[in-house]
Amino acid sequence: MDQQVLLILVQDGIVNGALYALLALCLVLVFAVTRVILIPQGEFVSFAALTYATLDTGHVPASLYLLASFGAAAFLRSVWSTRGRALVFLAVETLVLPAAIAALTVWLAPLKPGVVVQAALAVAIVAPMAPYLYRLAFQPLGEASVLVLLIAAVGAHLAMTGFGLMIFGPEGARGPAFSDAMFSLGALDVSGQSLWILGLTSALMAGLYLFFEFTLLGTALRATAVNRLGARLVGIRTTQSGLIAFTLAGLIGALSGVLIAPLTTVYYDGGFLIGLKGFVAAIVGGLASYPLAVLAALAVGIVESFSSFWASAFKEVIVFAVIIPVLLWRSLRHGPAEDEE
Repeated sequence: MDQQVLLILVQDGIVNGALYALLALCLVLVFAVTRVILIPQGEFVSFAALTYATLDTGHVPASLYLLASFGAAAFLRSVWSTRGRALVFLAVETLVLPAAIAALTVWLAPLKPGVVVQAALAVAIVAPMAPYLYRLAFQPLGEASVLVLLIAAVGAHLAMTGFGLMIFGPEGARGPAFSDAMFSLGALDVSGQSLWILGLTSALMAGLYLFFEFTLLGTALRATAVNRLGARLVGIRTTQSGLIAFTLAGLIGALSGVLIAPLTTVYYDGGFLIGLKGFVAAIVGGLASYPLAVLAALAVGIVESFSSFWASAFKEVIVFAVIIPVLLWRSLRHGPAEDEE
């Protein structure tokens, strides 16, 4: 292996690791706030990528129907327990917002307004599905055990995979790159798309840090993650915290989808494998540490890159095997845990 190949592999690993880091952050955030291991996170990635690719063809994406269905179902699920002004906000969130997004998409899609607008539309279509999913599947189980929430997450993943097959079909698609520029850094050529990914990932991480450190909502999420009962006692609505956490996860997952769409062909179920790699990083971080999850995600990306060069047939096995020594170390360090009551 010469120096140029080494640099290319490291670059690919860092770019892929940056995307895995975003997903790992989402998984850690949602688990800390709601105790849900968000297995459907990968579906937000694949849905956004396929929606972005469809918009590039000038057609209206079928994911709009899924957005409207999720919104209507979330409204019907919550309307019986909502009164007064809260009912108005619920209707705006679940009915008016999908209608506005659908109208804007139907107007702009045939015009092919450019990759930035198409990416923004794809994110706007897919991101609201996450809080709707929370209202439908997880909010009613707010006091359930982690095992019950995990089973619900598996069910949501299987349902969304079926919906993906129904609306997108079995064929894969790839979206256009944000930039076709190439830059030379010594022996290494860096693509404009890679810089977009690294720049947006860094901006999102910085934004999340500022959100958690300097905003009231961020403080509420941190309090809910530390102690749910204590947060309720001081007036923090934990269900609202869960809704915000899922909204952030959907937004970041959808953005990850439009970023990954130019790099590889995405299928309706392809997000699951991508999400699993973010899950490996989140597990290395103990589903609690954001910095450790980010570092682990970069390591996963680099391991995947070098594995694809040395043993491409076994690269997935090698990547997922990384979690085994971590689990063994944690088991030996902490010992057996008591069953959750």
